[in-house]
Amino acid sequence: MRIAMFGGTGRVGSLMLAALLEDGHTVTALVRDPGRLKAHPHLTVVQGDVKQKQDAQKTIEGADCVVSALGTDKSTTLSEAVPHMIAGMEQEGIRRILTIGTAGILNSRLTPGALRYNGGDSNRKLTAAAEEHHAAYSALAASSLDWTIVCPTYLPDGSETGVYRVMDDWLPPDGRQISTGDTAHFAVRELVEGKHAGHRVGIAY
Repeated sequence: MRIAMFGGTGRVGSLMLAALLEDGHTVTALVRDPGRLKAHPHLTVVQGDVKQKQDAQKTIEGADCVVSALGTDKSTTLSEAVPHMIAGMEQEGIRRILTIGTAGILNSRLTPGALRYNGGDSNRKLTAAAEEHHAAYSALAASSLDWTIVCPTYLPDGSETGVYRVMDDWLPPDGRQISTGDTAHFAVRELVEGKHAGHRVGIAY
């Protein structure tokens, strides 16, 4: 596939990028600093800012699908970028997008109708990052795209095991953590298989 990628230099995104290239996909990645990516015959690097609509559009042109592993970075980058991605995909006639979110935007088990970050399920006192992911989720849910949001809980660096639990729209019961490696492993597989389109997917051991 021809994949447009955002967030390819992050903790999960870099692992996803490496796996996608190893699997033979062609990737166009938007980054602020091209020096952070190693050259690869199947990788095209676009230098720019995802908050700029024209940069997002340039990255998406000619793609079959879109991947975003953007973090919140204590800013509004995510909530500003996702509408640009949606607009670019609609213009190009692209349907499939997979993003990395957070378990905070999964359904609350404690407060019916709420999300985990504002329903009392999360121990985090600061909610700014979850609010950014919530905005991204709302934008995708309101679109006509085939979207999936992979929602890891506590996310330490770690290698891929291939053994984990996933659950549509909820965190698996007693899920405590998931490694960056296994989050990337599931995300790459789901991008291709599309078994969870239209869902936030909780992932944990």
